[in-house]
Amino acid sequence: MSNRAFRSLAIVCISGVVLLAGCSVGPNYVQPAVPEPTSYKETAKNWKKAHPRDEIAKGDWYTIFHDAKLNELESEAFGSNQTLRAAIARVSESRAAARESEAAFFPSLDFSADGSRQRTSPNNGQLVAQSPGGVGTAHTFDSATVVPFDLSYELDIWGKVRRAFEAAGDQAQASAADYENVLLTLKAEVATTYFAIRTADSQIDVQRRTIKSYKDNLDLTNSRFTGGISTLLDVEQAKATLASAQSQLASLQENRAQLLHALAVLLGQTPETFSLKENPLNLNPPIIPPGLPSDLLERRPDVAAAERRVAAQNAQIGVAIAAYFPSVHLTGQTGFDSGDLGLLFNWESRIWSYGPNIQFPLFEGGQISANVKQQRAAYEENVANYRQNVLVAFQDVEDSLSALRYLAEQQKAQDVAYDAYKKALDLTNARYNTGLVSYFDVIQAQGLALSAEQLDVQIRGNRIASTVQLIKALGGGWSDSLITQPNHGDHVAAPSAAPTVLGPDKPLPAAPKN
Repeated sequence: MSNRAFRSLAIVCISGVVLLAGCSVGPNYVQPAVPEPTSYKETAKNWKKAHPRDEIAKGDWYTIFHDAKLNELESEAFGSNQTLRAAIARVSESRAAARESEAAFFPSLDFSADGSRQRTSPNNGQLVAQSPGGVGTAHTFDSATVVPFDLSYELDIWGKVRRAFEAAGDQAQASAADYENVLLTLKAEVATTYFAIRTADSQIDVQRRTIKSYKDNLDLTNSRFTGGISTLLDVEQAKATLASAQSQLASLQENRAQLLHALAVLLGQTPETFSLKENPLNLNPPIIPPGLPSDLLERRPDVAAAERRVAAQNAQIGVAIAAYFPSVHLTGQTGFDSGDLGLLFNWESRIWSYGPNIQFPLFEGGQISANVKQQRAAYEENVANYRQNVLVAFQDVEDSLSALRYLAEQQKAQDVAYDAYKKALDLTNARYNTGLVSYFDVIQAQGLALSAEQLDVQIRGNRIASTVQLIKALGGGWSDSLITQPNHGDHVAAPSAAPTVLGPDKPLPAAPKN
């Protein structure tokens, strides 16, 4: 083929490439439809269509509890929690993978050089056949090649590289959303565990006060027995009641110790190095109104991550389909080649080549079609996972809203019950002192009053925990200005947070300290 014909063929190939440039095979991404209830079951107002918006900053919502120790623990967990470290590393890993796939948009340029000194065998059959008299001659010679520019570039005619980069970028965004989910979960777990410890402190405080009361009763019963007023049965019953209360105290202390160990691990510490001063729970949960706007559901990072993985898998279908079509590589190289090192860089020693390389699959045993089916099935799996995440998000919010509503009702009723049991205990003690009832009646009244007070404390702790879970279910982001504190009114304005994107091209959060 003449130089003119070859150049004409190259021009035709390049022109065809230019015409096909921008063509990407495979389906373009369309966000899958998800269940869209018209309202919460717990509240039928302030609802609008939701779209995942994980880029909205979650904020330090835990400050709404106005607890300096909680704020300190949350900051420590952010700096030292190992699960969060792993999530940050995964974000870095996925972003690096996206940048790696981006490199396929550019040509590769290599440098190569090789040299050798060789000797041929005189007994080589080909040399013997070519030599007069059938006797071969040994030859020794040098060879050196330097190729400073060896270029290779795959033309992205069918969009395979673009689809791969698209998938990598979506995966990077999913990893960023995963990080946000880990961070949100960590904040909620620290808050929940901390308030569970304070609830345990309240229960321990109640139990200790009750034990002191039981000791006083035992002393009184012993005095009455010595004076011939009470019986030995009353004394033994008082001892048994005291011992039972002491046993319950040990159980409550064991529960607190285990909660303390769990909090230490969340903070990235070993349990033996961590301690927390007892601090009984003495606060009411801030009131989060049930008429929340639905855009807070858009803040769910797990929903955002699931949606991004759907988009990434959709792009992988295009990558698989592109294998049906020919791949075109442009190659070129220039350098020097010589058998004499002294003449290696002479102009006459120059070498060069350029041209296209086209590969077209003729038969691959159904491998490509099988891969396309696999990628489509994986896409359907991701769609189902995404829709399931949306359903779970609605469930989490509904569960937390209903828990708060019914716990408030339970608290109100339990307060009445506890007051009644305390009055009943006072009346029973008075009747016992006048000999109208037996000590068994006192024990019953004491047990009922203690159970009522402990249940009252537990309900208060559950209300705080449910408040934390509601904020987590809504994706976080609550601030003090948007929360109604107890007895401070009922209306809360809808938040208007400015989006702060955490995507593949945005900086990572600060790395945790060592």
